[in-house]
Amino acid sequence: MIPLVHEYPNLIVLRTFSKWAGLAGLRIGLGVMSPDIARVMMGVKPPYNVNLAAEVALLASLEDREGLVERVNAIVDERDRMFSLLREVPGVRPCPSQANFVLCQLPPGRGKQVFEGLASKGIFLRYFSNPRLEDYVRISVGLPHETDAVIETLNSVLNDQ
Repeated sequence: MIPLVHEYPNLIVLRTFSKWAGLAGLRIGLGVMSPDIARVMMGVKPPYNVNLAAEVALLASLEDREGLVERVNAIVDERDRMFSLLREVPGVRPCPSQANFVLCQLPPGRGKQVFEGLASKGIFLRYFSNPRLEDYVRISVGLPHETDAVIETLNSVLNDQ
C-alpha cells in the first residue's frame, strides 16, 4: 500500500514490527505518509517516544534479514493452517486474512458468550462490542500448539453452550 501514499495525500500506511520482526511488546512501528502530514505528526508526538532498548532491538532485528524472512514465513504458514482448521469448526466463519490474525464470525447472537467461555478456559481473543462486529472475534496467529489449543477450546465452548 505504500506506493499509494504518492497518489493519495491523505493516506497514512502504518506497520507494526510486533510479530514479523520479533518485537512484540516493544511498541515499535512505522508510518508512511505525505511530508505535510508527517510535519503535523512530528509536531504533536512526544520527544522521546521510543526508548533506546527498543531502538537497538529494532535495528538488530532489521539487520537479521534471514531471521525476518523465517519469522514471516512461519506466521503465514501458521495463519493458513489456523484458517483451515477454523473452517472446520461448525458455526465459525473465518474471514480471509493477509495479517497476523484471523477475524471469525461466530454463530449469530453468541459472540460475547463464546468469547467469555474461551476466556474462562484461558484462551484470550479480541472481542468487539461494536454492533457490526458483536458476533466476531479476532484470533492472533501464534505457535502451532497455541492454534491447536484455540481450536480444541473453541469446539468445546461451542458444544457446551
